[in-house]
Formats: sequence, C-alpha cells, structure tokens
Amino acid sequence: MKKLLILWFGLVMAGSAFAQIDHGHRGWDALVKKHVKWLPDNKQSRVDYAGFKSDQAELKQVLDNLSAVPRVEFDGWTKPQQMAFLINAYNAFTVDLILTRYPDVKSIKDLGSLLRSPWRKPFFMLLGAKRHLDWIEHEQLRPNYADPRVHAAVNCASTGCPALRHEAFTADRLEAQLDDGMLRFMGDRARNRVRDGQVEASSIFKWFREDFGRGHQGFRRVEDVFARYAAQLSDDPAEQAALRAKTMPVSFLAYDWSLNVLGR
Repeated sequence: MKKLLILWFGLVMAGSAFAQIDHGHRGWDALVKKHVKWLPDNKQSRVDYAGFKSDQAELKQVLDNLSAVPRVEFDGWTKPQQMAFLINAYNAFTVDLILTRYPDVKSIKDLGSLLRSPWRKPFFMLLGAKRHLDWIEHEQLRPNYADPRVHAAVNCASTGCPALRHEAFTADRLEAQLDDGMLRFMGDRARNRVRDGQVEASSIFKWFREDFGRGHQGFRRVEDVFARYAAQLSDDPAEQAALRAKTMPVSFLAYDWSLNVLGR
C-alpha cells in the first residue's frame, strides 16, 4: 500500500510539472513584442537589448522554464511543439548571451575566443544537460526536422541574419510563421537580390546548401529556392523568368556580423 501511495504521488507531481509547460510561450512572446521592432520595410528587425536588460528578471523566468523541461516530456510532444520550443530556446538564449557583455559588445563573435566560437560555448541547461547554441541548431533542428525554413527562424543576433520575430513561435502557427519568415528574408534586398544578371544571395545559402537540397517543398538545390521566391528577389518580369528557369548564375554576399541592435 505504501509503495502504491508513493507511486501515485510521483505520478501526480510529474503530471503537475508537465502541466506548467506553456506551449504558447507567452513569457517569451511578451518580451519580443516589447523589445523587437520591425524596420519600415517589414523585412528586417532590430532588438532593444537595453530593454531586455531592464527586463532580465522576466527573461530569466523564461529561460528557467525552458531549462526545466525534462527530455522525457519533450520526446512526448508533437514535432511542431518540439520545433517551436527549440527555435524559441535558441533565440532566447542568444539574447541572454548578448546581455552578458552588453552594451560592450559590437558582434556576437566578440563573445567567442580563439579556441571556441560563441556558438560552441556551453552556457545553459536544456533537456537535462549543459548545452551550446550549435547543439540546438546543428544537432537538433537541422538533422531531426529537415526543414530549411529554420534558417529564417533562428536568429544569431547579427544584422546579416534573417529577422528575429516580434512574436514567439508556437506549434499551432508554426507553418505560417516559417513561411512568413522565408518570405520576409527572401524579399529583403539587402540580403537576397538580383543585380547585374545574377543572384546575389545571403551566405546562408552557401553554408547550408545541403539543407536546401533535401527535397523539402520540392527543393533539390538552392536554385529551386530562388525560383520559388522569384517575385521576392526581383520586380523585373524578365529576371523573374530567368530565376524560374534556373538559368541565372549565383554569387554569395558577405555576411554582416554586427549586432542587430535597435538604432543601428
């Protein structure tokens, strides 16, 4: 009887802990709505890191809630729930990393060293172990979900990155949010454009070329992506036709690693 009571108590406690997980990610949603601003073109965003710093207690609560999720619970979620959780975690912990040196930081690269990049620095707990940002992106999101749109969702705190959204990712809106992120990114002529008869694309398409060739949405190579988003890349009908015919040469732009801080 005593063993049964102990087992029942353990199940109740586990169930109550699981019930505390908010798949609406309302804490993070409130913070980014407050401290992330779209630029006038609605393609790029900038981050008010000073504002985040003033709300560090609220950010810590968000991070603590993310860190408290056990692996066994995560494994029982739907794929969209898992993916939204991981994207939000990447973005939230990236902001937290910037705040460790803000305002004395000009680029996230300033937070690395000769021996280890900032993305390989283990500085937070997630799913039961000490993790680094590359673990989320390269060991979880990319191999386990095989959705190249994630590259327009995770934000590395840099001007060259696709925009940090001013809302949290959620499972029920994930498809629409990922599609919207790609549309904004591909329509951002500072990062992706047609000029002098060729595609000038973000280096993201060079670094993660293989991700865009795995068949998601019919993509077999990066030229398929440019064909899909021809209307975002150019306003000229002839250029759009060349993009859709996949005959236009491709070059890659230098990446801007400067901090995506509000006011820049």
